[in-house]
Amino acid sequence: MAIVSTILFAFFSLAALVAVVAFGWPLWLVAVLTVAFIGFQYLLGTKMALRSVGAEDMSEEEYPQIHQTVESLSRDMGIKKPRLMVASMGTPNAFATGRKGKGTVVISTELMQVLDREELNGVIAHELAHIRNRDVVTMTIGQSIAAIVGIAAQWVVLFTGERSIANYVLAFVVGMITQMLVMIFVMAISRYREYVADADAADAIGNGEPLARALEKIQRSAERTNAEMDDSVAALCISGGAAKKLLSTHPSTEERISRLRNRR
Repeated sequence: MAIVSTILFAFFSLAALVAVVAFGWPLWLVAVLTVAFIGFQYLLGTKMALRSVGAEDMSEEEYPQIHQTVESLSRDMGIKKPRLMVASMGTPNAFATGRKGKGTVVISTELMQVLDREELNGVIAHELAHIRNRDVVTMTIGQSIAAIVGIAAQWVVLFTGERSIANYVLAFVVGMITQMLVMIFVMAISRYREYVADADAADAIGNGEPLARALEKIQRSAERTNAEMDDSVAALCISGGAAKKLLSTHPSTEERISRLRNRR
């Protein structure tokens, strides 16, 4: 985690150096624009995730047990009870957005139908751990750094080459490739944070078995329904879909289950 974060910071420092040295921007302006860009990405990402699944506020009268569970777990985990929302995602899943003190947890109707109470508690604890650990903010910063570095790479190509269609195309390609390379490190952080959220959830509910069973059921259901989900939402969900290896936001479900069941 420390190594990957250092590499990401180095990428960002290089992009900032391009803005300061090549274009003469003052350092304070680079800092202000960076913070503004990250803030915009955070607010836009949260709204788009909720809107894309049609999330609605979860009625406390209709779902009293879930509200009580979230309130109890939030208190135990030292965070403010997040806003609860429900959505039909076509597959059992859940995700968290927002930050500590102002978070939102979205639970699919399919998840509530498939899991028993203990398993659902494990999933809820996992999402609350993401909020407590500020993982959404961390990932937004990482993705923003990737975008900024990609833009900086485009600028370098554009302002050091000829003004031609071919150079504009080259700048676009270089920017996209650069951004993808940086995203490899961002996704590594994402996978690590999933392991941390799993471990924190297991601690919160007393053991990892309920969450392990929940992950098994979620995976089986996803394979059976083959439901597609928007990439921005899949990255937030407890089960990240079918993406594999370097650009996967989630570790393999099998590895997560194994770690949960081998906890001491």
